[in-house]
Amino acid sequence: MIHEQFFEDYEIGASRRSFGRTITEADIVMHAGQTGDFFPHHMDKEWCATQDFGQRIAHGTLVFSVGIGMTASTINPRSMSYGYDRLRFVRPVFIGDTITVKTTITEKRDHPKRKTHGYVHEAVEMTKQDGTVVLVCDHLYLVERREPLP
Repeated sequence: MIHEQFFEDYEIGASRRSFGRTITEADIVMHAGQTGDFFPHHMDKEWCATQDFGQRIAHGTLVFSVGIGMTASTINPRSMSYGYDRLRFVRPVFIGDTITVKTTITEKRDHPKRKTHGYVHEAVEMTKQDGTVVLVCDHLYLVERREPLP
């Protein structure tokens, strides 16, 4: 779905929440294959049983990529992702956990050089089914202005 939104249209405090997505063993195995991260924390059920968490942990980068993908429900041709700041893997995600994502617009500011665009900051919070926060980060967007600054 396409939803055009200019810099001026974003409102501080506006938020949205995704549907849930359950992390599966297949997700972990595929992510390990894509990234080359076959550490036992993700792949070795027996070894993990002897560790503090007692079970395999989803890769933080897997949780991040799945969660961010869950927020990509619309295409805004006036905006593009400018990157992510302050990414933290707060708590582990295990096979069978269901994550949801809440995003909240926290800041808008002028671009220092481009009068035709501004920055929009969005706080991203991923939680699992019991409400535990598992990942947080800030998503920055570069967004076209409806009217360029003088």
